[in-house]
Amino acid sequence: MQQLTFDILENSPLAEDVFRLWLKAGTSEACSALKSVKAGQFVNIGVKGCFLRRPISICDVEGERLCLVYKVVGKGTAIMADMSVGEQVDMLLPLGNGFNIARSGAKPLLVGGGVGVPPLLLLFKQLKEAGKTADVVLGFNKRQDIILADEFRRLGCEPIVATIDGSEGYKGFVTDALRNINANANNTYYYSCGPIGMLRAVKRELAIGGELSMEERMGCGFGVCMGCTCHTQGGARQVCTDGPVFGSGEVIFEEASGQILI
Repeated sequence: MQQLTFDILENSPLAEDVFRLWLKAGTSEACSALKSVKAGQFVNIGVKGCFLRRPISICDVEGERLCLVYKVVGKGTAIMADMSVGEQVDMLLPLGNGFNIARSGAKPLLVGGGVGVPPLLLLFKQLKEAGKTADVVLGFNKRQDIILADEFRRLGCEPIVATIDGSEGYKGFVTDALRNINANANNTYYYSCGPIGMLRAVKRELAIGGELSMEERMGCGFGVCMGCTCHTQGGARQVCTDGPVFGSGEVIFEEASGQILI
């Protein structure tokens, strides 16, 4: 982890309340840090006027450029949406453990939901560089919420899309699409990122091995505050340092009072 400076190249909307932030490394140290980024890792970005940094998953890396995709959900991300081209931002990166592409097998499967989709773009690229051709299933509420599908297409992949209202692709959840493509028979390993409810359903649906990238609120982002603890077979683990990626068999999902918890 390093504290580094980046310059904003683009900060534009992708969908309602979802923005794409392209940044350029401002120093040689920042350029070097980008070379070590693994898909699934994240940054902790400093936001003016906010004491706590905001953790954002890494969507893509191209040379000295870094891409983040984030959703406006509160004060900090609302301030980020108003940041302008040319401004400098201060970040801690890379954080977290990322996905293990060595476990992918011959036919990996990527399953993303909503703003859990962005880290899968870099994962797809890194799998492709390793000679793997991955299937991609993406889930959204409606057609207007779809993000990054065209970016996957530019990489030579036709993503399978599911929307809850049926306005694009399969009608229903990503699990409905997984049944239609018979993922348990056709794929060797899976990687998934998205809302907790989706991850829980994906784990139940898929009998093959896989990895889950957990979305949790974080305070410090590097293991001091204990604010992002989740339950695993090995006991309480911190998403920011032990994750955000965990083996699917490690994570314990519990259901209580009608709410899905971890």
